[in-house]
Amino acid sequence: MNKKTSIRHTLSCADNTEPGLLSVEQAEQRIFDLIRPLHCPERVDIRHALGRTLTADVHSTINVPSHTNSAMDGYAIHAADIPADGTTQLTLAGTALAGKPFTGSVKPGQCVRIMTGAKLPDDCDAVVMQEQVEVEGDSIRIDARHRAGENVRQAGEDLALGQTAIPAGKCLQASDLGLLASIGMGEVSVTRSLRVAFFSTGDELRPVGSRLAAGELYDSNRYTLHGMLQCQDVELIDMGVIADKPDDLAAALRSAAQVADVIITTGGVSVGDADYVKDVVAELGKVDFWKLAIKPGRPLAFGALGNALFFGLPGNPVAVMVTFYQFVQPALRNLLGQKELRPFRFQVASAAAIRKRPGRTEYQRGRLDSAADGRLQVSLTGAQGSGILSSMSAANCFIVLAAEQGSVKPGDPVTVEPFHGLL
Repeated sequence: MNKKTSIRHTLSCADNTEPGLLSVEQAEQRIFDLIRPLHCPERVDIRHALGRTLTADVHSTINVPSHTNSAMDGYAIHAADIPADGTTQLTLAGTALAGKPFTGSVKPGQCVRIMTGAKLPDDCDAVVMQEQVEVEGDSIRIDARHRAGENVRQAGEDLALGQTAIPAGKCLQASDLGLLASIGMGEVSVTRSLRVAFFSTGDELRPVGSRLAAGELYDSNRYTLHGMLQCQDVELIDMGVIADKPDDLAAALRSAAQVADVIITTGGVSVGDADYVKDVVAELGKVDFWKLAIKPGRPLAFGALGNALFFGLPGNPVAVMVTFYQFVQPALRNLLGQKELRPFRFQVASAAAIRKRPGRTEYQRGRLDSAADGRLQVSLTGAQGSGILSSMSAANCFIVLAAEQGSVKPGDPVTVEPFHGLL
């Protein structure tokens, strides 16, 4: 009997190159091509607008500040009274408080005691801070160090009447709420929150708190998804765990498609005997693509079920987080009409060597910190397997290694994507 000296391998996620794999850029474009941003505005109180997406430009209805005022506690003066050298004495003509302006006139050689935010007297054009004067009874003495416009906030310096205060598509932050209040706006028009249905798949999954039998796992992916989605402007529809049965999956997907703008599943999209999700979605709707040239996260399925977008994320915990942040989150932002879709990235030095073969874009988990010289550096958070969720827990950034890139040497620059604003 002849003995075979080798076996024939089929292509798998262990291969760095594979025909038909989409690049990260191609997948992003395919997703964006299918998205039609929502046009469903609603007005909300600004105290309920944090994290919501503005639907139209907000224009200032007033000048901010509304009047020229003092930036310091001190004395309002005529800049013409500032001596060329030496010192000069100015007589106190009165006091200006915030909300209680000085209403008289200020003659040359006079000054007004003024508090921060108080309206600048019409005759004055500079404020000398109180620490830089000598008080002598009802007069002060100043020297030549001062200039016109010093410590003065001009009317409309922050926002001029009619100026765009906040552009459409902005995801409102705490500072935006304060800016809206500063122009007297108590309500704002925002896009309605997205409705996102999500569930895990797998006969082996058990709820947290239950006793595990041999071969069973706790359902961690649904908790990870719940946490990531809570940072987005969405209404959550948690559908639990669905068994690896085509009929059960079809029923869950039909139900989700009736109520959700986006459907997200984890697991069941690879090539295993019990991986039915992709096939069921293809029967009920459309699968646009399902294999990407990335690591981790190769078996990502994307498509549509009726009017709902569908994302079938892998089952491995780290792959779930990588594919969510790289593809799902930008899609959610796009649907909401936001302008800033992709995470912020920059380059720092790698503290150690990183092994990589060209062929796929890799998202390794890293930790940014300061080197001995004070410069930022990044290092790996241990083993980088797609099932090692602790590598994400210990990380504060992705190290993004381009598809064509090879291994990294210590000190080489690498691209990092911080988790700030993501997790």
